[in-house]
Amino acid sequence: MKIAEISIKRPSLVIVVFTALTLLGLLSYFSLGYELLPKFSPNVVSVSTIYPGASPSEVENTVTKKVEDAVSSMENVKKINSTSLEGVSIVTITLTASANVDLSLNDAQRKVNAILSDLPEDVKTPSLSKFSLDDMPIITIAATAKISDIDLYDIIDQKIAPELSRVPGVAQVSIVGGSEREVKVGIDAAKLKGYGLTIVQVQQLVQGSNLDFPTGSVKANGQDILVRLSGKFNSVDELRNLVVTTTDNGTQVRISDFADVQESSKEAEKIARIDRSNSLTLSIVKQSDANAVSVSEGIKATIAKTNADYAKVNALNLKIVNDSSVYTLESADAVIHDLMIAVVLVAFVMLFFLHSLRNAVFVMISIPVSLIATFIAISQFGFTLNLMSLLGLSLVVGILVDDAIVVLENIQRHMEMGKNKFRASFDATKEIGFTVISITFVIVVVFLPISMSTGLVSNILRQFCIVVIIATLMSLITSFTIVPLLFSRFGKLERIEGKNAFGKFILWFEKQLAKFTVWITSILNWSLNHKAITLIGVFMLLLSSCGLFTGKYIGFEFFPKSDKGEFLVQIELPKDASLELTNQYALRAENYLSKKADIEQLITTVGQSSGDMGSSQATAYKAEINVKLVERELRPGTSSDILAKTYSRELTNELIGANVK
Repeated sequence: MKIAEISIKRPSLVIVVFTALTLLGLLSYFSLGYELLPKFSPNVVSVSTIYPGASPSEVENTVTKKVEDAVSSMENVKKINSTSLEGVSIVTITLTASANVDLSLNDAQRKVNAILSDLPEDVKTPSLSKFSLDDMPIITIAATAKISDIDLYDIIDQKIAPELSRVPGVAQVSIVGGSEREVKVGIDAAKLKGYGLTIVQVQQLVQGSNLDFPTGSVKANGQDILVRLSGKFNSVDELRNLVVTTTDNGTQVRISDFADVQESSKEAEKIARIDRSNSLTLSIVKQSDANAVSVSEGIKATIAKTNADYAKVNALNLKIVNDSSVYTLESADAVIHDLMIAVVLVAFVMLFFLHSLRNAVFVMISIPVSLIATFIAISQFGFTLNLMSLLGLSLVVGILVDDAIVVLENIQRHMEMGKNKFRASFDATKEIGFTVISITFVIVVVFLPISMSTGLVSNILRQFCIVVIIATLMSLITSFTIVPLLFSRFGKLERIEGKNAFGKFILWFEKQLAKFTVWITSILNWSLNHKAITLIGVFMLLLSSCGLFTGKYIGFEFFPKSDKGEFLVQIELPKDASLELTNQYALRAENYLSKKADIEQLITTVGQSSGDMGSSQATAYKAEINVKLVERELRPGTSSDILAKTYSRELTNELIGANVK
């Protein structure tokens, strides 16, 4: 082969090329981001429409059905699900696997725009969105301070939230809980009637007086000065002293004459608690193309700076109570740890079978070279270090040495024929070249169709498949370049004579391997002499393996269960339940869970559920408790086992009348 000849005759070229690949691979590795799984999203488009004050039946008849009729004519629609709640309509469109979500979203927008004139006048403009896992919060922050709840909300809303939103990669900062400032005007109906006024007149006057607007410009002395009228209220007293009308005798009638104006808090739509204590929480949602780990680091730096700035003023303290990037990094580190162990184990196995430390080193060099060079492709394809890509690297460790072993063994055979190491390296590589290529491309043709397919499963497995393909092709190149080069310079024909400890151990290993070979051979001979029994036995094993599925000994699931050390408890009451009633059920659940020794932290949200499409809309009849467990060594089982066997059943009995999931 020409490439092997060039490697043997021009070693400097090979050294320079692979040194460059190694350096670029290391640079690519440090530039990669971490994710738990590759980015994927189901083909789902939702249409959310808010109709303030409307009953569920009215929402269904006047909004939901019209939206359904409009979007039903779209292409690639698999099914349409609709939910009509008090004041809100949600239409969920599930598309086929071949559909382009972005194009379907634009198509749905055109269909909905065409029926806007048919919707009731009070209906707000429908909002369309595509479902994505990136829309889920990655960080939850709890805020506490030695000030009133209203002042805390103002600081978070006006100062802290804008600072967090400026962190690179942050898409949205949502505030849950707390007390928002509100000015309430309690009108005395008798006094209002006495002045000959109506509530509508007062409302219009207040709205018209609380405005900032430009009034024009003044040109003087060569300057053009813009004039703006600042008419917004700066205090409650200004609203109290607002003149509504003037009586016939010239007396000014102010709002304070017939109404009680007080500054208070807005009626809560959502309630948040941390470990059964009322709190104000901030949920951080990252941008779709942002890296969760980088965003988490930026948020932590901002929180540290904010706590230092506000500590002396009002004892404001921001604390991260839930960070998804922690589990992501732990999972990635665990896979990388397994990858290192795999490399070491492969090295030991190669040492036993190749009978030479020198030959084992030749083979083992191909593993790091191929793996590091693969990071270049991972970076260029826009992939990340996630469970799929790292799993591909772990799986391919054993495959990477196949080509190098085949080439090395053939070089050894040519050395035993009396050739020198230069001629043996060239002839052996040339002779075995087609076989090595076929070994490699058998693996490539298995994974290539999966990486080129479409659909949700393909989106998850594409990174895994491409990593295996690139690493395997790199191993093919190293077997034709590095292995012949190293053997032609440093290789020699070695024979194990058992003069040292290493030689004695290898000879013992060979004897055990020979015994194992004899045992396997005897099984093969028996099978050939008893063909009927062998075929019947194999057929019974096949039926038994199929029975594992039909007998439900082996289940089916989209993803294997992982133990993050936490789980969600979702509480759903009848749709007419108030926020206060839902909060009572949530408190009962918290009281029950707080008594369990396995639980470390409770994060409660009343009036919102993570499963809602468009979580900004409050849902008074739903509550959710994020339960964080103690370390795995301190609890009797996984989070799934604890939830299924204990808490789920007991909570259902504790919260009678509620649907607990």
